[in-house]
Amino acid sequence: MLFTDDQIALRDVARRFARERLKPHYQKREAETGFDRALMKEIGSLGLIGVDLPEEYGGLGESGVTAGLITEEMAYGDFNVSYLQLLGSLMGAIVHRNANPELARHWNSRLVAGEAIIGLGLTEPRGGSDAANLQVRARRDGNHFILSGEKTSISFSDQCDVIVLFARTGKPEAGARGISAFLVPMDLPGIQRTRFNDVGSKIIGRGSVFFDDVRIPAENLMGQEGKGFTEVMQGFDFSRILIALQCIAAAQASIDETWDYMKERQAMGAPIVQYQGVSFPIVEYETLLSACRQLCYHGLALRDAGQPHTAESAMVKWMGPKTAFDAIHQCILTFGHYGWSKDLPHQQRLRDVMGLEIGDGTAQVMKLIVARERAGRVAVQYAAENRK
Repeated sequence: MLFTDDQIALRDVARRFARERLKPHYQKREAETGFDRALMKEIGSLGLIGVDLPEEYGGLGESGVTAGLITEEMAYGDFNVSYLQLLGSLMGAIVHRNANPELARHWNSRLVAGEAIIGLGLTEPRGGSDAANLQVRARRDGNHFILSGEKTSISFSDQCDVIVLFARTGKPEAGARGISAFLVPMDLPGIQRTRFNDVGSKIIGRGSVFFDDVRIPAENLMGQEGKGFTEVMQGFDFSRILIALQCIAAAQASIDETWDYMKERQAMGAPIVQYQGVSFPIVEYETLLSACRQLCYHGLALRDAGQPHTAESAMVKWMGPKTAFDAIHQCILTFGHYGWSKDLPHQQRLRDVMGLEIGDGTAQVMKLIVARERAGRVAVQYAAENRK
């Protein structure tokens, strides 16, 4: 699709920063124990976090398409650093729409400035895809709620400053209708956090958060009690597209480096790019990545126009990470024994991208969503009835 002059100008700011400031140190950051807060503030000062958030928070009030452009450019330089923009857009919007206005101003202004991380507390040990079956409880006690239970697989688990927590306030049989959302500062008494030893995305970190009778004011309830689940599901349509663009960008970086390598590497008296058996696989992935990228921006354009885009977001969420993983794998093979080395960034991109074949919805769940959107509830009704 075509972009406006303003979108291109902002994209170019992100592109220069990502390629000059982020990309050269992508591998070095993996050895760090957490996210560099000084780097966060630097990114915030450039206006590259939550670009679609309102100006009252310091955001730019840009479109979803623009948020996608910035996310993609940042991920080209450092897949993990681009999480700041993704979470800024996703979590900032949820807070803006649902939180107490005073709390929203406090946290979103810090988020945009790169001074705070807002985490998402949805997944629990009993299941990730069955997100409506939550066990964490929030019981009212006068003008407060008391939180108890465990969240797991939380990005920035030991680093986020506040978390949008989804907890059950209604009866279990109420399903999604009994779930509420809360804005919970992470320095409250009774909160404990862990970090997992994951394969990739190490500076982000993932782990569990435990709530042991954590007391929060009732004003920290987001939106209406019992309706929190609907809000987060709407947000996922947006974040799934941004995730796909993250993965596409990481794969594109490896593809671009592979083209350069194939032009320089000699075999049997000629650059290996001349051999179709070497170049054609890279051509195929260049094509697939381009197609997936176009579908991403189509989905974002639908969102900006207020049109349904659930199917498009689910399509790119399964296709983007898978295609990116396969493309990076092919790049490693093209580099040969040199590719099978931690001296090059391909292996790290492979590991980082792989995590999003799992997180925020597996390929199987995404395909169920597409089937439901195209065929209606009959596409999933039989299986649901036979689980009862």
